[in-house]
Amino acid sequence: MSQSIAFRLPTSRLDAVFDGPQLTSDGGLCWLAEADRALGLCTALAAHIPEWRHRHGRHPLAMLVRQRVFQIACGYEDQNDATTLRSDPLLKLVCGRLPDEADLASQPTLSRLENAVDGKACYQLALALVHLYLRERERDGIPTHIVLDLDGTDDPAHGHQEGVAYHGFYGQYMYHPLLIFDGETGQLITAVLRPGTCHASRGALAILKRLVRLLRARWPQVTIEVRGDSGFAMPALYAYLDTQHIGYAIALGRNPRLEAMAASLAEQATAQRAETGEKVRLFSEGQYRADSWERERRVVCKAEALEKGLNLRFVVTSREDEPEALYTWYTRRGNRPELCIKDLKDDCFADRLSCHRFWANQFRLLLHAAAYWLLDTIRRWLAQLQVPHLQLGTLRLRLIKIGGWVRQRLEGISLHLASSHPGEPLWYLLATRPGRP
Repeated sequence: MSQSIAFRLPTSRLDAVFDGPQLTSDGGLCWLAEADRALGLCTALAAHIPEWRHRHGRHPLAMLVRQRVFQIACGYEDQNDATTLRSDPLLKLVCGRLPDEADLASQPTLSRLENAVDGKACYQLALALVHLYLRERERDGIPTHIVLDLDGTDDPAHGHQEGVAYHGFYGQYMYHPLLIFDGETGQLITAVLRPGTCHASRGALAILKRLVRLLRARWPQVTIEVRGDSGFAMPALYAYLDTQHIGYAIALGRNPRLEAMAASLAEQATAQRAETGEKVRLFSEGQYRADSWERERRVVCKAEALEKGLNLRFVVTSREDEPEALYTWYTRRGNRPELCIKDLKDDCFADRLSCHRFWANQFRLLLHAAAYWLLDTIRRWLAQLQVPHLQLGTLRLRLIKIGGWVRQRLEGISLHLASSHPGEPLWYLLATRPGRP
């Protein structure tokens, strides 16, 4: 029997007990299930997970994937949370099991699931996410233009793990995942785990080549552009993009030759700042060739005079926009993609890669990416209904985190939700979504 916890409130004494029958803390699980059904996501992932059990398990692979992904999307990133959540009546229902049937998988089973994959399986799982992106990107019509935003991010270590190493720039032991987002829609295309000390550009060219082949095979007429920070400033990448007629804007690190090229612009910005006392931003362009480049390329320079000093930035590009317009287009990657990374890491807990094995952590990264896809899909549905953009954590709080009573009767199952929850209008709005089955 659960122990009661006493509270002294202004009007009376209150005893709290964890004994509510058929109650859930996550009434919005049904929206996650609807998003999963619309995408076919968990079923697609389960198809590429090797069956490690020697006898038929009572938890099908698709059910295990749903349980893990739904838990992450609800804010329960720790496997241990399954110890109690496996009895949640609504979680059981959306995973394919009636509330009064056997509980879902335990934490040890989920751990064995994550450790069942190898490199080949992870490749197929990542490919499944790319094909999901292709299907969803063309849902509103065949795209004619795609922007690929490349980003590396830090993923702090959890003890002694395969592939973890100390990274001097970040000042920590870590993994160094590579993320690729659609720069116009914010959709996550792929997430690739890399060792902690690897260069920011490691594997980017090989992955980009595969991705471009898939994009052009699906949409032969599509134009592609690439954006990336200075970590992706490598001659082999420029050469490939040039030969494939792919536009690009990639930051360059400062060096004496670039600073000399921008010296006049820097002097103008500094002088104007001294005259006006206001922030000054000036732009110019020039032709530049590093020693490792086979030819000159266009470089756009920005000189920004601030109270704290002069800020110089350089971007190598194949685009023909005016310098200020080009730099503005480039910096859009610092808006949408950076917010997407925040959503993925902070609200979908993609930095909780605490398995020992490298490939188990790659699989876990993809599971967190799947949770991102579910929540982001619901956010897109709301955007179609003119709801302002929500961070995924806010979306979860307003739509998913609603207490409810799952009532199972002979005539069917009903979900009674907290009548005072401020997310109620969003539920009615989503119920009117065009095309909803």
